[in-house]
Amino acid sequence: MPATLRLHTWPTPNGHKVHILLEELGLPYEVVPVNIGAGEQFRPEFLAITPNHRIPAIEDPEGPDGQPLALFESAAIMIYLCEKTGSALLPASGAARHICLQWLMFQMGGVGPMFGQYNHFAAYAPEKIPYAITRYSNEVQRLHRVLEKRLAEAEYLGGDAYTIADIATFPWVRNPDRRGIDLAHFPNVKRWHDAIAARPAVQRGVQVLAERQRQGQITDKERENMFGATQFQAR
Repeated sequence: MPATLRLHTWPTPNGHKVHILLEELGLPYEVVPVNIGAGEQFRPEFLAITPNHRIPAIEDPEGPDGQPLALFESAAIMIYLCEKTGSALLPASGAARHICLQWLMFQMGGVGPMFGQYNHFAAYAPEKIPYAITRYSNEVQRLHRVLEKRLAEAEYLGGDAYTIADIATFPWVRNPDRRGIDLAHFPNVKRWHDAIAARPAVQRGVQVLAERQRQGQITDKERENMFGATQFQAR
């Protein structure tokens, strides 16, 4: 039996990407919770894996050439796991591979950062700054329009087949009410969202550590650990 992969994670959209992929691949994995609100991302043992002190990260005891491998950055992890297993969730070659990677990078460079900035200024910032909220609200709307256009012409982001581009984007699109989005205004995004949400592996993936999800308003200590000066002092 292959050695078990260790997944350092927390129930956030970036964590959910890798949870879902591991469930889709059927790979055994051990969950190592990293409570970012409690500052566990600054522990020396986690910083030894990822100097960027962000989840998720993995430790694969059977990496390339049978040597252990630690990886951070969700997209890098997803590409690695698909290549390790030969999964069609990342097409092996040709235009399909490049289109899949294009939309994966769209999520990494656009959807994740912009949705995250909206969440920060609308829900977490101690001071409500109208300019920032308006800017990122507009960008969230714009990115939904980009997704709507793409999904009007293709079943999935990469084309006819479900891929890691969809897995990476879905956790950010779910719970649209948190960003003031009504998916009824984006019918192709809604069709895509609902089809992915119905997948058993997706349902299992979003339940990983779900019981540890923070409830209620963010505390001052959580805000400091996630957004304050502590992160600039980590080594």
